[in-house]
Amino acid sequence: MNSNKKSLVLGMILGIFVSFIGYLSIGENSLSNEKVAEKKEKQPLYWVAPMDANFKKDVPGLSPMGMALVPVYADAGEGVDEGPGTIRISPDVINNLGVRTVSAQYKNLNNQIDTVGYVTYDEDKLVHIHPRVDGWIEKLYVTTVGSVVTKNQPLYDIYSPELVNAQEELLLALERQNKRLINAAENRLVALQIPRKAITQLKKSRKVQQSITFYAPQNGVVENLKIRTGFFVNPGITLMSIGDLSQVWVEAEVFERQAAQVHVGTKVTMRLDYLPSKTFHGKVDFIYPTLDVKTRTVKVRLRVDNQSGEFKPNMFAQVAIHTSNETQALLIPKEALIRTGNQDRVVLALGGGSFKSIEVAVGRFDSDSVEILSGLVEGEEVVSSAQFLLDSESSKSSDFMRMNHSSQESDENSSDTAMDMPSKIISASTTGTINSVMLAHRMVTISRAAIDKWQRPAATVDFLVDETLNMENLQKGNEVAFTFEIRGDDFVITNLDLLAPALQE
Repeated sequence: MNSNKKSLVLGMILGIFVSFIGYLSIGENSLSNEKVAEKKEKQPLYWVAPMDANFKKDVPGLSPMGMALVPVYADAGEGVDEGPGTIRISPDVINNLGVRTVSAQYKNLNNQIDTVGYVTYDEDKLVHIHPRVDGWIEKLYVTTVGSVVTKNQPLYDIYSPELVNAQEELLLALERQNKRLINAAENRLVALQIPRKAITQLKKSRKVQQSITFYAPQNGVVENLKIRTGFFVNPGITLMSIGDLSQVWVEAEVFERQAAQVHVGTKVTMRLDYLPSKTFHGKVDFIYPTLDVKTRTVKVRLRVDNQSGEFKPNMFAQVAIHTSNETQALLIPKEALIRTGNQDRVVLALGGGSFKSIEVAVGRFDSDSVEILSGLVEGEEVVSSAQFLLDSESSKSSDFMRMNHSSQESDENSSDTAMDMPSKIISASTTGTINSVMLAHRMVTISRAAIDKWQRPAATVDFLVDETLNMENLQKGNEVAFTFEIRGDDFVITNLDLLAPALQE
């Protein structure tokens, strides 16, 4: 009895296992049949290079860069159509191109301008020393540029006949005790910049000094030195310059487009290359009124306290100008903007694999973003990666206009939109040589001549052939004259005449 039960249980288990295996087999066959049917239903129109949308083949293979060609199906990219210039791309191609999109958003522009400045003397505290008489330098107390001097420190002794005569005039007036002559003689000595203590000594000793010592008018360093002992000097010579480094200027340059963001009093932080861990603070003291014609920059001046002596003239400083701008602007990343000689544009992502190049007006820039003045609204998606490949295809036929985007200047009460208007047929006639014929896809590759009315140079382009035309006589090497239309993102030949027989291979 027990053996019979065991046999029955084993039989049931074996039956269940066989049934399960059969079910799996049927399921796999069913899924396999569905995949085969799906593959039969979705046959590629052609294969395209993932990095060059213009390279097309009617069979699988490799692109000129060695990458596997990507199939393009009839239902690829069923997105919005915004008229001329709208292109549709399959998800596979979008993925292989690495297309990324970002949305236009209202944000604050980056409130920091990074630039480079160089340290210079505070010219309000830079003193140039000139003689007021002809004479000879008898002794020079400061002999090198960069020497540190203090106020009332001796600089040089000079012998001048004019100074000797002026002293004698004072002594003569003193002997005559004529106050008017005494005052006139003293004023002349003062005008010749003879130190006050030398005049006092002259009146006390009643002896003329052959050499007069001149002293430093302020603390500082010798910025330049153009004399040596024994030099003959005259009033037209700059003997030396003394700069006070207790406060310095830092002159920085900002681009023309950034100039409006900087104002007198704007806060600034700086770093020096030899003290990278230390940050210095200052303010914009002056904005120069002219623009450098070569660099297209505006110079701004910063006033910095330098009691510690860490800023030295001609040093470079990393300058960050903290502008104050609380107004928000419609921004997109700088890399999403395509700039040409006469137009700024972006590639608008319409969804569903559709893209179109449109014209935009741009405003201010910062290190990461650009302000869009017109052409986009908040939330719209633009392409920020691989946009140049998409733009090269879209711009061939794009009018760069928006069809379903009303501008602020449009009449809000109007019921007509661009989508209601009949689309204009864009066509051109030219000649060329057939490079390849793909009968199955009704496609030919032609090296066409230039199209003058569009200002388009000669190029090799893939064309579709209208259903009404016969392709049986077309061969590689045929010289043809043809007319084509732009339909969506395709160039469709509507009329074609043979000019010469095909080349015999």
